[in-house]
Amino acid sequence: MNNALMTVQGLFKGAGSKGLAGPVLIILVLSMMVLPLPAFLLDIFFTFNIAVSIMVLLVSMNTLKPLEFSAFPTVLLMTTLLRLSLNVASTRIVLLEGHTGPDAAGKVIESFGHFLVGGNFAVGIVVFLILVVINFVVITKGAGRIAEVGARFTLDAMPGKQMAIDADLNAGLIGEEEARKRRLTISQEADFYGSMDGASKFVRGDAVAGIMILLINIIGGFIVGVLQHNLDVATAAKNYTLLTIGDGLVAQIPSLVISTAAGVVVSRVSTDENIGQQLMGQVFTQPLVLMLTGLIVGALGLVPGMPHFAFLLFAAILGGWGTTLWKRQRLEAVQAALPPAPTPVSLEAPEATWEDVTPIDVLGLEVGYRLISLVDKERDGDLLRRIKGLRRKFAQEVGFLPPAIHIRDNLELRPNAYRITLKGAEIGSGEALPGQFLAINPGQVTGTLQGTPTQDPAFGLPAIWVEAALKDHAQALGYTVVDVSTVVATHLSHLIHLQAASLLGIQELHQLLEHVAKSAPKLTEELIPKVLSHAVLQKVLQNLLDEGVPIRDMRSILETLSKYVPMSQDPIYLTAQVRVALGPAIIQQLYPASQELQVIAMDKELEHLLAQAMQAGGLQQAIEPGLADTLLRETRLAAERQEMMGFPTVLLVPGQLRDLLARFLKRTLPQLKVVAQDEVPGFRTVKVTSLVGGRV
Repeated sequence: MNNALMTVQGLFKGAGSKGLAGPVLIILVLSMMVLPLPAFLLDIFFTFNIAVSIMVLLVSMNTLKPLEFSAFPTVLLMTTLLRLSLNVASTRIVLLEGHTGPDAAGKVIESFGHFLVGGNFAVGIVVFLILVVINFVVITKGAGRIAEVGARFTLDAMPGKQMAIDADLNAGLIGEEEARKRRLTISQEADFYGSMDGASKFVRGDAVAGIMILLINIIGGFIVGVLQHNLDVATAAKNYTLLTIGDGLVAQIPSLVISTAAGVVVSRVSTDENIGQQLMGQVFTQPLVLMLTGLIVGALGLVPGMPHFAFLLFAAILGGWGTTLWKRQRLEAVQAALPPAPTPVSLEAPEATWEDVTPIDVLGLEVGYRLISLVDKERDGDLLRRIKGLRRKFAQEVGFLPPAIHIRDNLELRPNAYRITLKGAEIGSGEALPGQFLAINPGQVTGTLQGTPTQDPAFGLPAIWVEAALKDHAQALGYTVVDVSTVVATHLSHLIHLQAASLLGIQELHQLLEHVAKSAPKLTEELIPKVLSHAVLQKVLQNLLDEGVPIRDMRSILETLSKYVPMSQDPIYLTAQVRVALGPAIIQQLYPASQELQVIAMDKELEHLLAQAMQAGGLQQAIEPGLADTLLRETRLAAERQEMMGFPTVLLVPGQLRDLLARFLKRTLPQLKVVAQDEVPGFRTVKVTSLVGGRV
């Protein structure tokens, strides 16, 4: 028991005085519904209810954005409960003490029953019903409709806002904390309008309850007065009706004020001005409108039978105010047209700073507006997740983490187009049709499909964009069917692998060395940069990546470099030695499931000619054009024969020719892999299946 008491005390202590306001108000409301209240306390609570309603209205008038009064739906609920509890408490007193006179339920109810309606209960009933109709039909219904539409449009706009936040975050314009705050604001906006839509039902129910309470009080009071207190019919009807009318009015007027506050909150447009400033700035500051209004009102005031004083008074006020504003604006326009006065201080343009230099994204993905849904999580667009996955897969396969891919929309692109950039330059583009699937023809399909013919953007294979209903049919015909996100992600992944050498910059190299130093600190400390410079190491790694060799085994790479760097600092020579050390991994990559290596070889005479050309200064300079063309043609034919047999297109050459042949053949035969004989491990069997140079 003591522990429970201490826990409750701790909760109240931690909440502070502000935290006690809610529980105290709830207890107060429940107390008024259950416990009898004297007339004096009832006056206090009715006055408090009126003051709260006025306070809420003033707060709603002075907010700049709806979220500044995010507690309004809860306030609406609490004030409604407060009014209903006061109705219950006042009903109890009216029925118990109504026979004693018009002040039985307190001075507030008496004042509203006599002063506002002149003691005429018929007039009171009419005024009460008019207030209920205004509150229920006009203000509450309109505010509820605005809140409903606002919630709908806010929810519809959430994906676009979320995407804009993600784009700013990916572009580095904002940080994680700012992005989190913006996402929270968007979520709160949707919650606010949704809550306002529901909270308006409280006011509607309050109006219905007010009518029911009015009828119940009148009928119940009449019965109590006549049967229990022996009042005559006229006296009972007058006393209880006036008390009930006063009770209804004293509750409905604050309800009307609260409903007006609700309409003000949901109908305003978020600006840097409150409602009063907006009204004065947009309605009462247009001279032509004021003068025309004054002219029309003055003309109406001259019509016989009209109240001339009132109309002509407002015509004079509006006309005078409009004329004053017109003269003031003319004076401001003339002053603005005058040349500026000379100043002794020279107005020089600000000096250029490094802040004016905008960094270019290393990797970028630009999309047309119809592809925005691909990077929007709210619309089930999973391209962002796929991009994160392909960066992780690239790091696992290649051996270093590529730069982040910055995504942004580009209105200059076609709606369904996308573009992939590397350091600001386009390296790939394509088109994707949201909602459809790309059926790629791998070469062995058994039928045709209805759709939009195209090509696979990554590998150039013939393909067709088909509707989702044809997906299963396309797969049954032998097509490879992928969705839009997979198309873009595959294209992006393919280009990243092709440009791996360009992506390994100095920043990525330092991050890679820091990662390697965690497992081999001595190796990196003794080698770099004491023996091997960062520039040479970067060039060696780029040479490997340029030919599709992963650099995951950095330990073997660095150990090999430490062995051969004292002999030469030439990146080409060092690359060749590293390739020999990585030979088993290179061959495993080319022949993953075969012990026998089916390769393309060169005629011995051709190898001799090429060796002489290399000693003379390189293939392009030393080989005559006819021999170079023949070499390219024969190599292409051998590669085609190799592909037809289903073997990898691998050319096996002596070590001294490998680098020169690889560079010479790469532009025309990018799919051909040139491997040195020293790179083949001894436990592998080599079988020559094609020959280059037999007819040279």
